[in-house]
Amino acid sequence: QVQLVESGGGLVQPGGSLRLSCAASGSILSIYVMGWYRQAPGKQRDLVATILGDGSTDYADSVKGRFTIARDNAMKTVWLTMHSLEPEETAVYYCNDRIATMGGAYDYWGQGTQVTVSS
Repeated sequence: QVQLVESGGGLVQPGGSLRLSCAASGSILSIYVMGWYRQAPGKQRDLVATILGDGSTDYADSVKGRFTIARDNAMKTVWLTMHSLEPEETAVYYCNDRIATMGGAYDYWGQGTQVTVSS
């Protein structure tokens, strides 16, 4: 069994910062891609950022220059550091990992962590 556990969400004022983390555990051989998505109420789930095992990253245009994704392969953990947050970025943030197990490679999701940007 593979489990992703997220933490770090909360309430932040506009212009503020937050750091999210997501730790994977279980029968993991390797983690190919680690990423963050977000879903605002009534909207689809959108990609925020991804990071490959070699450290290469990709970001949604709306967060470039403000968000940073990082990973530690030994800790099986990915972080999302968010600066200059805007109210429109209020959403549930989910981590998503492409993980190789003995049974094959699959996408796994965290339970989600609420980020609320409000004064």
